[in-house]
Amino acid sequence: MDDFLLTRNLAGRLVLRLANGMMYEGVTPVRAFPVQSPEEFVALMSTEGKEVLWIDRLAEVPEDVRMLINEEIAARDVMPVIQQLSKVSTYSTPSVWEVNTDRGATKFVLKTEEDIRRLGGGTLIITDSHGLRFYVPDMQQLDKHSRRILDRFL
Repeated sequence: MDDFLLTRNLAGRLVLRLANGMMYEGVTPVRAFPVQSPEEFVALMSTEGKEVLWIDRLAEVPEDVRMLINEEIAARDVMPVIQQLSKVSTYSTPSVWEVNTDRGATKFVLKTEEDIRRLGGGTLIITDSHGLRFYVPDMQQLDKHSRRILDRFL
């Protein structure tokens, strides 16, 4: 995929230059399916929110471009990965959950059981009372105590 060039300007913003000479400063990469297909279907959006380039597979773009896209997404991506569930205040909702994530230990309030969304293959998205989403890539990979807590809510 050599019909565009993606660079970072001195201000740290992404600049996209298309093969036809069109240039877009401040583009934002957005994954269409961030959980199910994180390496596929990425749109580069203009500052006006318009799609200016679509990438089917990140593996098809040069490594330096892929690194820029992944760096930009990682800077905006706020979905901590739950590694362990330490404790819940009660097995009814609302309940306070104490968890260990890839970003450290935290507590959050689960309002209802419907805030735990199954995505298939043991993958879960848990949304707290403030709308922050927590990611469980495979609940079978969690320790026994964590799985037992989750089973009470699923």
